[in-house]
Amino acid sequence: MTPDISGPKNRGWLSPIVHLSNNWISLAGVVIVTTAVVFWLFLLPITLKGEASNPYIGILVFLGLPAPFFAGLILIPLGIWVKRRREGSTGIYPRDFPPLTWRNFELRKLVYFFVATTVLNLAIASQVTYGAVNYMDSVTFCGETCHTVMQPEFKAYQNSPHSRVECVKCHIGPGAGWFVKSKLSGVGQVFAVTFHTYPTPIPTPVHNLRPARETCEQCHWPQKYGEDRLKVISKYAVDENNSLTKTVLLMKIGGGNNGIGIHGTHLGADVTIRYGHSDEARQNIPWVEYEVKGKKTVYATSDAKPDGAGLTIRTMDCMDCHNRPAHSYDLPDGALDKAMHDGLISASLPFAKKKAIEILKVNYLSRDEAAQKIPAAFAKYYQDSYPAIWAQRQSEVASSAKELLAVYDRNIFPDMKVTWGAYPINIGHTDFPGCFRCHDGAHAPKTGDPITQDCNACHNILSMDESNPKVLTDLGIVESKADRK
Repeated sequence: MTPDISGPKNRGWLSPIVHLSNNWISLAGVVIVTTAVVFWLFLLPITLKGEASNPYIGILVFLGLPAPFFAGLILIPLGIWVKRRREGSTGIYPRDFPPLTWRNFELRKLVYFFVATTVLNLAIASQVTYGAVNYMDSVTFCGETCHTVMQPEFKAYQNSPHSRVECVKCHIGPGAGWFVKSKLSGVGQVFAVTFHTYPTPIPTPVHNLRPARETCEQCHWPQKYGEDRLKVISKYAVDENNSLTKTVLLMKIGGGNNGIGIHGTHLGADVTIRYGHSDEARQNIPWVEYEVKGKKTVYATSDAKPDGAGLTIRTMDCMDCHNRPAHSYDLPDGALDKAMHDGLISASLPFAKKKAIEILKVNYLSRDEAAQKIPAAFAKYYQDSYPAIWAQRQSEVASSAKELLAVYDRNIFPDMKVTWGAYPINIGHTDFPGCFRCHDGAHAPKTGDPITQDCNACHNILSMDESNPKVLTDLGIVESKADRK
């Protein structure tokens, strides 16, 4: 016996709906709604956990799915209304409807269509969802989707110590709350990229970035005592021999519970530092409040107003010193020191560094222009000034010229107006103010000593600009192959 749902209660409204639903507009709405529902069901277990392995699922759940779902819901009654008007105006609208049994062709057609689209959507959604989520979790998606805008940061990331850490691990981190916030923030960024309303260069720091202690400290723990570390800085002169000197520092990383070293002093368990900055880049800091075990001391410059009035107050975290841990850019001098130390630019070519700096500092209008002129200018210098070297070591000159272009390509992006020094790095104090934003000797309390400017507070200088530091020999540290050239 076939079921019969065509009783008096159903006949008045359900039968006409079944009849009128068989139109292409309503059926398209059914397809869209079922597709959205199936995708939502696939993502539901992840969203209910409150912690997603991929924060970009928020794009699908909160932005991608609601729009087509509600659009499909609108199409279903719209198709019914259109068909009712058309059949009413032509006089073909039925006066009576067949019972809603399985023998009803229109009912069977609607059920078959619904089942077929659901099965098809299940098959498609299972593959598409998996692929889409994995793709949106990828570095490629983050770095190359908005190619021009993200090119500088993506290039810097690829050459950073964090180049094997996915972007979302640092920029968003675990938990549902922050990936929702990031997606809502991302909507505005999408529009800015679409309509080219974004600033160039992109201003930093990023104000809506998740607190560093909730992301960085998933891997790095400043309260854990860090051993003192040896840091060797190689520097090549701009003379004919590219003379090499080395500075050796013993860095006092510190940490732990004793307030010693860099980390212990700034991020110890009982330490809270608040500071007031007067500029968006946080480079001008007239006011600092240092709290340790509940005792507060205010250090301020002579022109700072009481309580940091007129300044933007911020609680210090990792990013105030390590402000570009995965997106740092070099200045010409430092970039060439690295390349020559690694043997990528030959330190045995006369005046290699001096000429390289001159070439890098030229204002090229585009990366294409730089690609043509930089290697050619470097090669021409040796052709004209050192023809014997050019004749005997042409391949060495050519490979050095190629690396010189690579140095430019890692740091300069004319389309985004990213030039030398566009983004300050706050670690250290040689190229940018960095530590001296506070440790300048001018930040003092009402009574007592100012914030120290003593070099030994953060590091001991074991040698300074020496060609062969004795301390390295005593420690048995062997020079690199490039240094021995």
